[in-house]
Amino acid sequence: MTFRMPPEWAPQDWLWIGFPHDADEWPGYLDRAQEQIAAFANAVAETGQEVRLLVRNAANEARAKSLVSGNVVLERRAYGDIWLRDTGPLIVRDGTARQARRFGFNGWGGKYEMPGDRTIGAELAGDLGIALETSDWILEGGAVDGDGTGLVVTTEQCLLNPNRNPHLTREDIEARLERDLGFDRVLWLGDGLLNDHTDGHVDNLARFVAPNTLVLAEPSGADDPNAGIYADAAARAGAFGVDVIRIPSPGLVTRGDMVEPASYANFAIATHCVIVPTFGVAQDDAAVEALDALFPGRTAIGVPADAVLAGGGGFHCASQQMPASA
Repeated sequence: MTFRMPPEWAPQDWLWIGFPHDADEWPGYLDRAQEQIAAFANAVAETGQEVRLLVRNAANEARAKSLVSGNVVLERRAYGDIWLRDTGPLIVRDGTARQARRFGFNGWGGKYEMPGDRTIGAELAGDLGIALETSDWILEGGAVDGDGTGLVVTTEQCLLNPNRNPHLTREDIEARLERDLGFDRVLWLGDGLLNDHTDGHVDNLARFVAPNTLVLAEPSGADDPNAGIYADAAARAGAFGVDVIRIPSPGLVTRGDMVEPASYANFAIATHCVIVPTFGVAQDDAAVEALDALFPGRTAIGVPADAVLAGGGGFHCASQQMPASA
């Protein structure tokens, strides 16, 4: 096998970002979610990297145009949810040649699905003029995170969930991760964050920041709802032989009576910067500083993401990078 999925910190040609358009997805939060996604797009574009912001229709495009700088390219597309990490194409590279991969999609285990969710990945890949392969099992991009050496981290809660691929065993999934994305070693963590509707996507829990080096939150406060989850993940990663670096957790973040799956791990790595979601809590600055130290040559930038989170995701969820060809 010669192809491999590049790590997110590899050079990128551009970054796709989805722009919110459906008020039902953000009841009472749509305007602010749009402003926060626009701030994300602007921050990346200001570093000189190309940003392609997907907009749904004329009205949505006009709203986006009022919020983003002229450095952001708007593309009108038929997409559903903005979570392009899960519905967009995953790119693997064989030397300098790029190929696109798409997988089955069932609305995160049958919970949510909008028109365009199943087709936007193939549409984006098709317009690139690169080879596209569609795999015979369900996988969302946010469920896996690779370090560029063939090592991938995921969670049992998501990839072994019977609402995704009940006919596949752990060994079957490991074989497909190698066959389709070039991952030959799998670090299995347990559960993802409390109330994460994706059934524990790893990009909200733990992320690689260098080969064999994983970032994971340290609980903040005695009431941190994910303290046990973080401890279990750290123990599993350490036993696997992965180096673990701890960063602050946002701690207990609520919306009404609901505990939100708030996470600084849902950062998006661009070519010149790292965009870190912030939540208006005391740990925000320390988390941005910690991530800034882990990415020499990039600047970590904190951008408010509480309204985006109200729709079920974060900046990493809403974006998908196009790795450079070389």
